[in-house]
Amino acid sequence: MDWHHAPIHRFGEADTFFITGGTYLKRQYYTAKAALDELQDVLFREAKKHDCWLQAWALLSNHYHLVVRGGDVRKMLARFHSEAAIALNARDKIQGRRVWYQFWDKTLTFEGSWLARLRYTHENAVHHEIVRVATQYPWCAASWFERTASPKFVDVVAAIKLDRVKVYDPF
Repeated sequence: MDWHHAPIHRFGEADTFFITGGTYLKRQYYTAKAALDELQDVLFREAKKHDCWLQAWALLSNHYHLVVRGGDVRKMLARFHSEAAIALNARDKIQGRRVWYQFWDKTLTFEGSWLARLRYTHENAVHHEIVRVATQYPWCAASWFERTASPKFVDVVAAIKLDRVKVYDPF
């Protein structure tokens, strides 16, 4: 039976997911560059450990977006939240502070939805007016994507319109 007070998470290894996670009470815990660097390191380490393929990511001061496929996504997210909170609390010399609230996920079942969420994730720092160009933001996949994807695929993703994409992003 589903628990009606929390989002339902149904993860399968062959699926691709768009995930949005938020800090407790939307607090801006990750404002320092060092904290964001550490958060990104934890994400990469946990994704690798749990065989999750990060296709896009954007880490901001009070939330994140991921496009991820394969592996044990549920366990990866649990460890990511736990390890990131432990590291942040150690950095700030605070014990037991709750850092992460919950996360929302969407299974991406068709190509157009996947492409739109790739672009949305790459452009999230622009959306929140942190930078003018996504590749200038070091805690997202935009510059990595431009370096590693084929120029044609970069153009395909850049051409996707975002005006009809509905993403829960109340941050």
